[in-house]
Amino acid sequence: MGIVLALILHRMFRLWRERKTFSLMGFVPQLELLRGPTLALVPAVLLGIAIRLVGLPERSAAIIKHVLTLWIIGAIAWLCMKVVTVMRKLIMGHYDLDVMGNLKARQVQTRLQVLERIAIFIIVVIAASAMLMTFDQVRQVGVSILASAGVIGIIVGFAAQKSIGTVIAGAQIAITQPIRLDDVVIVEGEWGRIEEITLTYVVVGIWDQRRLVVPITYFIEKPFQNWTRTTAQLLATVFIYADYTIPIERVREELHGILEASDLWDRRAWSLQVTNTTERIVELRAVMSAGDSGSAWGLKCHVRERLLNFLQRNFPESLPRVRLEMEARDVHAAPSQPKQE
Repeated sequence: MGIVLALILHRMFRLWRERKTFSLMGFVPQLELLRGPTLALVPAVLLGIAIRLVGLPERSAAIIKHVLTLWIIGAIAWLCMKVVTVMRKLIMGHYDLDVMGNLKARQVQTRLQVLERIAIFIIVVIAASAMLMTFDQVRQVGVSILASAGVIGIIVGFAAQKSIGTVIAGAQIAITQPIRLDDVVIVEGEWGRIEEITLTYVVVGIWDQRRLVVPITYFIEKPFQNWTRTTAQLLATVFIYADYTIPIERVREELHGILEASDLWDRRAWSLQVTNTTERIVELRAVMSAGDSGSAWGLKCHVRERLLNFLQRNFPESLPRVRLEMEARDVHAAPSQPKQE
């Protein structure tokens, strides 16, 4: 009966959603996530009511009631976890992660994801404690988990300092956000994007499709590069090494033409400067702006290739070279004689 009632309720909400007559700011489309816990909770509640109305032997009734109590606690915990997930999805529904400059959306997503895991962890602990308190033999254990959290915290703190520190670091990441989902970072010399943030570790997707799994405490204790901390925009740099005869103004004009013809350049900034000289070569640095790290990398490769082709076609004598000077010598001159002692 309970299962039938739950199915009817879900069917009604689905019809409302299809006809678009009831939305509550996008809440109804998320009700499908509550289907499982609802199907578990409603029959248990109705069965508990039925047991009270049907006369059963006292011992049998006590066992069934105990089982139903555990069932209801588990179902409520499951429902609470799903409600937390639904709330996260509803909030994220107001943000678009697929647009350029999605910094605010990534901040909110990171914070919500970590806080969701913390809330689920707390719900599981409370549910486990409540289940323990239904047993007379271990009720004191359940009470202690809730009422003596301070003492247990000290004991557990000595036994699992790193584990607790990791969870605290996860909460700190959610609040301060030195990293966010989809941030571009340099970790352990590897370039990648933040793919997943949990309470204990972070998954970084490397550019060559490897996955770097890093303890979350790493981002609290060690320095790392975050290329999208405040904005995704970057300055890309290309170095050209050439001979002293290179026509710098011509190269500067060619660089500007290359950038104007490229869709990867965001037209914020560009420059070409002589940044170093040695006894053999001069160092030219081309700087150009891009909207994100992917565009910056592509633009660097494109500019480097086009400038190299430009020098090869038009000024091959300006490419780096080694000069050798030879002095003419009179081969008919008599060799010098060694002194006689």
